[in-house]
Amino acid sequence: MRGTPARLRLIASLLAFLTFLGTGFSQQPTIRSTSNLVLIPALVKDKQGSVIYGLEAGDFIIEDNGIQQPVRLDEAPEGQPVSLAIVIQKGRRASYEFPRIQGLQTMLDPLFAFGKTRAAIVEFDSQAKITRNFTTDQSLINADLATLQPGDSGAAILDAIAYAIDLLRREPDDRLRVLLLVSENHDHGSRIKIDDAVAAIGRANATMYALAFSPGVSNILDTFRGTNKDEMHEGVDFLELAYRTAQAMRKNIPATVAAMTGGECESFMTRKRFEGRMNDFTNHLHSRYLLSFAPQNPEPGLHQIRVRLKQGGDAVVLARTSYWADAQK
Repeated sequence: MRGTPARLRLIASLLAFLTFLGTGFSQQPTIRSTSNLVLIPALVKDKQGSVIYGLEAGDFIIEDNGIQQPVRLDEAPEGQPVSLAIVIQKGRRASYEFPRIQGLQTMLDPLFAFGKTRAAIVEFDSQAKITRNFTTDQSLINADLATLQPGDSGAAILDAIAYAIDLLRREPDDRLRVLLLVSENHDHGSRIKIDDAVAAIGRANATMYALAFSPGVSNILDTFRGTNKDEMHEGVDFLELAYRTAQAMRKNIPATVAAMTGGECESFMTRKRFEGRMNDFTNHLHSRYLLSFAPQNPEPGLHQIRVRLKQGGDAVVLARTSYWADAQK
């Protein structure tokens, strides 16, 4: 019986281990509810488009599938670092926009000024490709933006968004993840669906800002300016150009994705307009309220979110409109 104490100690250890496992299993729902925290960065504007500051958690109402939720408002960390994915279309007629977006280099100066911004560049036509991985060296970003080259006949906007979001998702969680898209408004050749792109942005807790151009409108304007002589022919058919413009604007992909994820989408037709929109982008970057709520035992699947102000008036709240709840195991 000399081995009995050792066996007893082993049995006691096993019982303690099983008790620990049982305790851990019983606490799983609490752990899940914490991991299911839904983050909702929200930008609030008045009817003139100016940002509204100074709101508190009690000023907001969040509804999850129509059910009001307790709202949490976190303070943005002072000087929060930014990871910025710049996604630029080079396919189809995008090369005609390159002179109009030259100011992008200068407009990025405020973001790099404090040394906490990491930027990457993704170019796309029928396929998305990383030109520059995340770097804090603005000179490398500027050099890449200054040497953009035309692409093929594709404009796979949704594929490019998903590609860039995958890059952003690998950035540390303490960084503000931002996607800046410069593209036309109509997708040509994407393989993924719009819902998949929207879901990817939500899972990455990223914010999207889009600057969009219309190829048809640009073509007409460039014809009058005489800056697209290689596209001009005797007797330009303006009815055909107008038809192409209408077709291109039928489904505005950047605007749709931005609206569904709480981002912003603005159009531009001139360099001055582009630079004005970029200025709005940099000003709004740190102006969002960091809202969140913790759904208790949410039904698996897609949930609709509505964010509004208790005393809304003419104010507009830009926030994501959905999230996906995974089945609890």
